[in-house]
Amino acid sequence: MSTQPIAYNYAVLRVVPHVHVAAFANVGVILHARTAEFLGLRLLRDPELLRARAGDADVELLGRYLDACEAICRGDAAGGPLALISPSERFHWLTAPRSDVLQFSPVHEGLTADPACALDELFACCVHASPP
Repeated sequence: MSTQPIAYNYAVLRVVPHVHVAAFANVGVILHARTAEFLGLRLLRDPELLRARAGDADVELLGRYLDACEAICRGDAAGGPLALISPSERFHWLTAPRSDVLQFSPVHEGLTADPACALDELFACCVHASPP
C-alpha cells in the first residue's frame, strides 16, 4: 500500500428550509479523491433526525432529493444523464452553488491515506456532531 497521502475535496450537504433566511442544518458529506478514483456521499437517513433538521420543509420530498443526489454520486443510471458523466464532473455538478432547499457548502481540501475513512470521519464530525 502506498504511503503517499491522497488529496481530496469535500463539501457538506445542507438542508436550507428557508433560503431567504440562509439558516441551514448539515445532512450529508460528499468526498472526491480524483487520484484514488473515489467519489462518495454519506447522508443522514434517520427520519426523525432529518425531520428535526429540516424544519418545516417537506421531509418526504427532501428524501427523494437525497436519493437523487446519492444516485448521481454513485453513477447509477436511475440518477439520469448526470449520473453517467465522469466522477469529477458529477462532484462538481453536485457541489455547484445553487439557491435551493439542498445546498452544498464551499468545497474544502484535505489529505488522507484512506478516502472512505476520511468520508466517515467528516460525516461524524460535520453531520452527527452538528446540532439540529
